[in-house]
Amino acid sequence: MTDTTARADEAAPAASENAAPEAAADPMAVLAKEAADVKDRLLRTLAEMENLRRRTEREVVDARLYGVTNFARDILAVADNMERAMKALDDGIRAQADAGVKALLDGVELTERELIKVMEKHGVRKIEPMGQKFDPNLHQAMFELPDSSVPAGTIVQVMQPGYTIGERVLRPALVGIAKGAAKSSAGETSSAGETSSSAEAPANDNTGAAER
Repeated sequence: MTDTTARADEAAPAASENAAPEAAADPMAVLAKEAADVKDRLLRTLAEMENLRRRTEREVVDARLYGVTNFARDILAVADNMERAMKALDDGIRAQADAGVKALLDGVELTERELIKVMEKHGVRKIEPMGQKFDPNLHQAMFELPDSSVPAGTIVQVMQPGYTIGERVLRPALVGIAKGAAKSSAGETSSAGETSSSAEAPANDNTGAAER
């Protein structure tokens, strides 16, 4: 038993000497891992802060541009009424009006132009769709008109102008679109066929009458 105890005592210092270098290397590995973790968290935080900054800037721009959306939509009714009033006054009425009435009409027309300028200043722009291709994102079709002089889907009548604010549609334009040449041609072919048939019927009737 004495020999076994002596061997254990001799082995203990040797094991302690081997473990000492490993224990000394472990703190460095731990510090390196912690440094890598801190760097990763720092980079992630910086990326999140940059995304937050960009998102905040975008929200500020949107708030500045679209914050007047409800007010602008209400102002459209005023613009519509002024436009209707100016359209109702043709050149004949203007020519017959006296100086005072002409001055009043000029003032109303100037007010309408100024209103449009103020709306454009705040990002509200009028949609002028006449003669353009129908776009469901900007226009609302109210009816179709037979018109073979333009391609199908072309806007040929504007019932109510539309407006945009920034990149959004504030109000779509109410329009009438053309059925197009293809449908008109088909209609003409059908009409021609009916005319031909009706032209043949009297000939048969006349022949029958002659035979009788």
